[in-house]
Amino acid sequence: MIDIRPFSSLGGANHGWLNARHHFSFANYYDPSRMGWGRLRVWNDDEIAAKSGFPPHPHADMEIITYVRTGAITHEDSMGNRGRTAAGDVQVMSAGTGVRHSEFNLEDDLTTLFQIWIETDRPGAQPSWGQREFPKADRSGRFTILASGDAADGALTINADARVLGATLKAGESLTYDLAPGRRAYLVPAVGAVEINGTALNARDGAGIVDEARLTITAKEDAELVMVDSL
Repeated sequence: MIDIRPFSSLGGANHGWLNARHHFSFANYYDPSRMGWGRLRVWNDDEIAAKSGFPPHPHADMEIITYVRTGAITHEDSMGNRGRTAAGDVQVMSAGTGVRHSEFNLEDDLTTLFQIWIETDRPGAQPSWGQREFPKADRSGRFTILASGDAADGALTINADARVLGATLKAGESLTYDLAPGRRAYLVPAVGAVEINGTALNARDGAGIVDEARLTITAKEDAELVMVDSL
């Protein structure tokens, strides 16, 4: 089953400095039919104006993954971490027992990103933060694991039985992905229209996928994909 969530149907609000669209219920957007997708709880599509951002605020017991689509975001937290994550790269924060952080677009232009929250498997864990560059050329034509709860994947570490994956496809190219029984996937093209098992998906639409053993994704135009595989 593939449940398409068109971008036009997403909740959200435009705060001037922040134009946010929510794939699932979040903040003032509430839809009881869109409370999450398995352990995936939040997928926000944010546009952050230049020289603005989120002031310090707290989190606890959540795995938070930020995929920067354009521009860059600068993170600072109560653990003493500070870092700038640029387009195509990823940062993760395991909030654990509690952490305060800020995220600002210190650039001269708009920053766009996906922020993804996954329910933790380790409540009360020690908080942590990390970032990594993921050159798009290295994930051309295939999924690369960006963040994972399995250390053997060699990706950024999260405290959840989940994988966050990224891929790029040229128009006409396809890739396949096997989805294990009992698991769910949620796929969003950051750029470009695709078909997934013959179902059309436009840029920034969401596709909730369950009970599909093999996914075949074909790019109708040059595409950049982000997907979560979780329980």
